[in-house]
Amino acid sequence: MFSFDNESRFSAFLPDADAYAALLGEGSANSCRETDHPYRSGFAWTERHLQCLWFDSRYRPTAFPLPGGETVEVLDPGEWNLEAGPDFLDATLRINPGNRHLRGDIEVHVRPTDWDSHHHANDSRYERVIAHVTWFSAPAARTLPTHIIQLPLAERMAFRPDISLDDIDLKAYPHAVLPETPRPCEPLLHGRMDEAAYLLASAGQYRLRTKAARIAHRLLQLGDRDQVFYEEVMAALGYKYNQGPFRAIAKILPFSEILALTKETLYARFLGRGKLLPQPDVCPDEEGKLWIRSLWDRWFHESCETIPDEVQWHSNNLRPQNAPARRLAAAACLFSGNPTLLEAIDSFRDEQGERWQSLALDTIVERCDWEFFRHRLAFSSQPNKEQHNALLGEARAAAIVTNIVLPLSVAEGWLPPHAIDHIPPEDLSSPMKRVALHLFGRDHNPALYATNGLYQQGLLQIHLDFCLMAKPDCEGCPLVQALYDRL
Repeated sequence: MFSFDNESRFSAFLPDADAYAALLGEGSANSCRETDHPYRSGFAWTERHLQCLWFDSRYRPTAFPLPGGETVEVLDPGEWNLEAGPDFLDATLRINPGNRHLRGDIEVHVRPTDWDSHHHANDSRYERVIAHVTWFSAPAARTLPTHIIQLPLAERMAFRPDISLDDIDLKAYPHAVLPETPRPCEPLLHGRMDEAAYLLASAGQYRLRTKAARIAHRLLQLGDRDQVFYEEVMAALGYKYNQGPFRAIAKILPFSEILALTKETLYARFLGRGKLLPQPDVCPDEEGKLWIRSLWDRWFHESCETIPDEVQWHSNNLRPQNAPARRLAAAACLFSGNPTLLEAIDSFRDEQGERWQSLALDTIVERCDWEFFRHRLAFSSQPNKEQHNALLGEARAAAIVTNIVLPLSVAEGWLPPHAIDHIPPEDLSSPMKRVALHLFGRDHNPALYATNGLYQQGLLQIHLDFCLMAKPDCEGCPLVQALYDRL
């Protein structure tokens, strides 16, 4: 297995990732930029993940213990600062006992010593900082003023089994709305399809390298590749809104406890742990009622931990195909049976890249076939034998291959030849379309990236690194300057 600190070895499989890293000012895979470097030892995400965590009350710890028995409560996280200076302005904290209120700014870093390396002690913009929010708790910053409270996140987050930093939707947080006029990167790439393709490919490889580093970190933490794979696939099945509950189920019902379970028994446990077992009378037909009773019979004798009350399912405005109960049915299909899903995928190791991708994709899709759900979308649906509803579509299966199977392979030190050249496409998301519009203009041909999963990953990475925090007129965008320098 790879050492997490030696991420340069990932470049053997993703050689163009360094070209995109250079656009970000990172240099080689082993260099370290001031912010947002995802490969720092022991931390596989970015400072923006921590900013989102601090900003969102759903993720942020309700209180932090202080030395001496005091407790800090966050009354207001502050205003997200998109300009230079502290990350959040005008926050309000309360310290108990004593009910003391502190008002001022918040600075967020991965490590306490980042305060020193960024020279904030000599910057007047940081004079109003009242709290230094970090992931790690040590070592302490040498130049941090004594009146600033240190608030480490890692230990507090360990109490939340439903939350992983991977599940934070970075694009959902405040960012400027770009105008409809052409963006300054468009004329630089217009008509230069080779340059455009290389940009997307290198950004896509960079994104995959990031995912590989995160999975490698998780492998080192758990030492159990089956559990890591299980958790990641469960989170992917939760998709955008229900990643937390799905991940929580994977942790309270670990992979070691589901081996050798039948599909029906596993589904009953998923629903029971998730507090989603319906009453039989929700089904309009007798066959459905009997089937739900059989699920209750399988769950009735279980005395098991269920997801915490604070873990909430999101069901509003979801397509029936994406409903939690239906996605858990897909999970029961994927993680029951012999061989296991991961064992089945491992058996393709000797295949070439395109066939390896195809076999992995087909294995996932073919496992997700269940007679009961093939002819109805939900428990409450009247069965229709003329309908054939897949539990998991090819686009979602492709997302699992791209975002989990391939990075896991890289993290473990192998990848079939040409695998990155044949990444299956996903559904085009709004961020993909938006970035493509800004890079290539309104009259570009989407064929460049619509059928290329690697290029789609590149669009998402460019969105994260450049477009997400861009000013309305894209003034000072480092991507534009980097393209000028290169072209």
